[in-house]
Amino acid sequence: MAHLGYFRRELVERRGWCSEQELGELIALAQSLPGPASSQVGFALGILRAGWLGGLAAWVGFTLPSALLMLGFAMMHGRLAGAMGVALLHGLQIVAVAVVAQAVVAMQRSLAPDRVRVGMAVLAASVVLLVPGQFVTLAVIGGGALAGLGIWRRVELADGVGVSLPLLKGAGVGLAGAFLGLLVLLPVVAGRAGWLTVFAAFYRSGALVFGGGHVVLPLLEGTVVVPGWVSQESFLAGYGAAQALPGPLFSFAAYLGAVIRLPLGVEVSPYVSGLVALLGVSAPGLLLMAAVMPFWGALRRNGLVQAALRGVNAVVVGILIAALYSPLWTSTIVKTRDFWLALAGFAMLTVGRLPPWVVVAGVAGATVLMAVFGL
Repeated sequence: MAHLGYFRRELVERRGWCSEQELGELIALAQSLPGPASSQVGFALGILRAGWLGGLAAWVGFTLPSALLMLGFAMMHGRLAGAMGVALLHGLQIVAVAVVAQAVVAMQRSLAPDRVRVGMAVLAASVVLLVPGQFVTLAVIGGGALAGLGIWRRVELADGVGVSLPLLKGAGVGLAGAFLGLLVLLPVVAGRAGWLTVFAAFYRSGALVFGGGHVVLPLLEGTVVVPGWVSQESFLAGYGAAQALPGPLFSFAAYLGAVIRLPLGVEVSPYVSGLVALLGVSAPGLLLMAAVMPFWGALRRNGLVQAALRGVNAVVVGILIAALYSPLWTSTIVKTRDFWLALAGFAMLTVGRLPPWVVVAGVAGATVLMAVFGL
């Protein structure tokens, strides 16, 4: 969820490529579909800016850094150790807490500005945190839409320009068909082709992910560990790196593809299989996002949809609040000094208005120095 905070800072505040409302709607749309929400939002923002090629460029730019890091980790993860390395990675996690906290404050001001919507956000956060299950986020968004219809459908709403999408509805229908066709046909045609087998296995996992990127982990474990393609030890090592390294969690697939060993008698380069696995797990979410987007603008301009979106935007703030607490806060703020470092990072972002890279360097550097001096 920290990625959404970076998107807001870079694309809404700094560059003005979209409005706060458009970003909130794209977040809600991505949360309602299978796939990695941050990657889908980045892909959609790229489409808004520069069409299909813009969406592809945005996805590559967002995913490539972490994918390269995970491929590098696959090649040398057994050699990485030491207190300084652990401290550096923990510092990056503390920065993520500060970034999400900044996003919650900023988005509350625009998407939940009154008591009713603040109350909806708090209720949404409570439900997400207290009710287990993969589909709770989707249910909360649906509940927000229904609440919005009940509260604001009789209120005169301003005409909204909606999300201006350079896409045809026919393309959306075609992409939805491609999503379903690949899901059904890939296992049939994979056969003994090593790279196609990898793509089919990871595509199936990516198509079944609801509720955020972490849900893909048990699916991937069943895909690569159960059949013996990847050992449990290697799987857990890659999971730890994916948790700590920057970038979308789905980049974990690049690592798994690189260390996979298929019992098919077909040799596949680890770099090729890593790329194929990453494309396979990402493709379903991107196809679905692009399939729905052509219809979103017309729906967005409908009065009832606007009322529903008021409720949806409010609960999106609550979802961000829940993400800030779990897993970010609960897994990162384990000592008093972690709290003060996160608070310092938050102050640098909100009061000092420093660039995120400065905050990353400051907080991560502080954790490394503490490790050096044994603090």
